[in-house]
Amino acid sequence: MIHLAPYKYHYRPGYSSANLLIEFISGIENETFITDLLDSIKSIKPEVVGLNDLWMNDEVLYSVSSYLGEFILSKDIWDLAFIMADDNQTCIDKINELLIADTRFEKIEVDFNDYKLRI
Repeated sequence: MIHLAPYKYHYRPGYSSANLLIEFISGIENETFITDLLDSIKSIKPEVVGLNDLWMNDEVLYSVSSYLGEFILSKDIWDLAFIMADDNQTCIDKINELLIADTRFEKIEVDFNDYKLRI
């Protein structure tokens, strides 16, 4: 039996940036997305320490603290979600490693050149 991961993501640079982020591309609509995500990275002891509801953008920003430092989880009503930590790339790298190890998540490779600034 083939197991299909309910969540798929990209580990990629931000647009025109050298900083990496995690972009979830499927499964965000699942009621258990946030719970499953936090469970998958539990070894870094994530704790939601703040919530900012950006109603004008239909987006919620979760401020998360972990033993590797802080990061932001952004989720919007269009089923887009990102994990970002421009000043803490070590944390983003570790989260990627933990997601790779969790069968609920599947990393989809991307071409980093697609995110470079084009003039």
